[in-house]
Amino acid sequence: MLKKYLQKIIPVLVLPMLTGCGPSPDPGNFEWMKTVRISGNPLTADNIEEIIHKAGETHVFGIEVDNDITGRYDSFLQPDEKLAAIRKMTEAAHRAGNRTFVYIAGLECITANADKKEHTFLKDHPDWVQRNREGKAAVFGGKDAFWIKEGDEDVWISPFAEEWRAIFMEHVRKIAATGIDGIYVDIPYWMTHFEGWENTWASFDEYTVAAFREQTGNDAVSGMRLGDFSDAAFRRWVDFRIGALTDFMAEINREAKSVNPDCAVIAEIYPGIDFEAVRVGADVYRMYEVVDAIAHEYSAGAYMASDRDPFDWFDYMIGMYTFRAFAGEKPTWMLSYSWDGEKNIDPADAMENLFLAQTMAGANPWDARGHVMSGSNNNDKRKQIYQWIGENEKKLYAPRKSLNPVGVYFSPQSRDYFADQTIPSFRGVLHYLLQTHLPFEIVTPRTISRFSGSLLVLPETRCIGKKELTVLDSLLGKGTQVVATGEAGWYDLSGNRQRANRLQTMLMKQLLPGEKMRGGFVWPECPARKFYRFGKKTFDQRAYAAQNELQFPDSITKKFFDIIAVLFNEQIAVKASPYLTVQFTEVNGTVCLYFANFKGLKGKKQAKQLPEENVEIIFRNNQKMTARFIPYLGKSIELKGQRFQNGVRYEIPVIEKGGIFRLE
Repeated sequence: MLKKYLQKIIPVLVLPMLTGCGPSPDPGNFEWMKTVRISGNPLTADNIEEIIHKAGETHVFGIEVDNDITGRYDSFLQPDEKLAAIRKMTEAAHRAGNRTFVYIAGLECITANADKKEHTFLKDHPDWVQRNREGKAAVFGGKDAFWIKEGDEDVWISPFAEEWRAIFMEHVRKIAATGIDGIYVDIPYWMTHFEGWENTWASFDEYTVAAFREQTGNDAVSGMRLGDFSDAAFRRWVDFRIGALTDFMAEINREAKSVNPDCAVIAEIYPGIDFEAVRVGADVYRMYEVVDAIAHEYSAGAYMASDRDPFDWFDYMIGMYTFRAFAGEKPTWMLSYSWDGEKNIDPADAMENLFLAQTMAGANPWDARGHVMSGSNNNDKRKQIYQWIGENEKKLYAPRKSLNPVGVYFSPQSRDYFADQTIPSFRGVLHYLLQTHLPFEIVTPRTISRFSGSLLVLPETRCIGKKELTVLDSLLGKGTQVVATGEAGWYDLSGNRQRANRLQTMLMKQLLPGEKMRGGFVWPECPARKFYRFGKKTFDQRAYAAQNELQFPDSITKKFFDIIAVLFNEQIAVKASPYLTVQFTEVNGTVCLYFANFKGLKGKKQAKQLPEENVEIIFRNNQKMTARFIPYLGKSIELKGQRFQNGVRYEIPVIEKGGIFRLE
């Protein structure tokens, strides 16, 4: 080790509290994060004015700058030059009325030209590096990832390496002390995402193994069956890995705010709601509780917007709706990519589609070139889109309250241990609700006690705890219908199989003869999972043929969804094709519907939608006659309602891409 060498280079500093760096927001005020329109920029001391000018020119609000202190070994040892650039950038951004945040790597560190250097991260600190079960170090080179150059050394570090963690947190405090508006932490993962490391379930370095033994009493090296979710010791390892990274991000947030209360912490995470979150150990559901925002490098269905078919777009929307449910009042940023050279697609069209989806889901966009974080595929299109978003930001990013929704439950523990069953079922229910234009709300363990809808669906919610059962019993007592599928309720929150299923007993329970049935319905098979897999094979062909009738794989699946439709008490109806998504909300006391049209899109071939014509919106028990529709990238138009016996009907003549309907 080179402990003495490091102590000479990085002395322990007493950091001053933040002093003047241009206009500063009120302490702890992070409202700016909810309306960002992001661009990424490499940062040096010499290009700051250029960054500020371009941001203003293209309506960017929320400037990411990259001069990674912790992820480059030279600046990990000597950060002063980069810190000075961050301070200068912050002052310039504040003078321009903008905000800025700086990128740092989480658990990755690159030594440039390592093949020519005596000192590299790995040579100096081999014990700090993550390892697989056989003891192989997580060290990589230029052939392993596009951001690693030939001759560079790329290592992945254990968050339990105490000396490294102390230095890392000191760097966080120094960065926060510059007055920067945010610290953006990339790649807080266990190394399981490079080729050959996918099934390692790392890390088995001595620090991590010792921490696991101390927390659980288990031996990580020989005391569990890797990848076997029937093994209780392995499930504890899964929980431990997720908890470790969540705690790492929580400490970064605490340390940053100990110096600068106005400094936000943002985590960049690529796994969404799927099994990948379990594999890399970075779960956005848990992490939203300990950071100020998450930037999702999310690519459901296809990596680029230009490559997505309609079914992929529905999956992408479901991912973002779920992130927004996880986030609560915190913002959701999307570092997703639009176009990277597809010959048959105009990059401007791909950008329009990507930002359409993100804004209609209530997420904040990030424009980038290709598959990196900086630049743009079309600056003129960025300018147009970001200007429209800026003009409508209050309508897009004010808190949205679900209107009379069907609740769809997301169980993190069920996903952790039974992802192959839970996630297709969860998506299947939401695909049905989106295709039939029924209001929905994604419900989680954090929000279930506040759910007020008349119907709640538990899709393959295999793991249920005592608190959840208590809340469900209360909901049933208030008259909420609950529908459960598959093996819902058969496991506790540790993944142990139960002798009796209290959930199903609760749902099938009836009151005295002649009284209304108290509970819900139990479906031992999972029709939602069947519907999702059927749609994955057939939805796009039906979209291209403009077949607007819903189809089901079998009569049982149809019966399941027919029951959901019957149980739901619909107050607002939308008549449109299945290829238009709608989110039904109330914003500041006003009914708002957010539309996104994916009809006619073909991955790699066609990025212009077929227009959705004569969309009807029907309000029962309502007499308001005026509404407005704001087309995506267009200006607001007035809609006049038509009365019928117990309500009002509106018609939107055409929806090209999407837009916002507001009841005046």
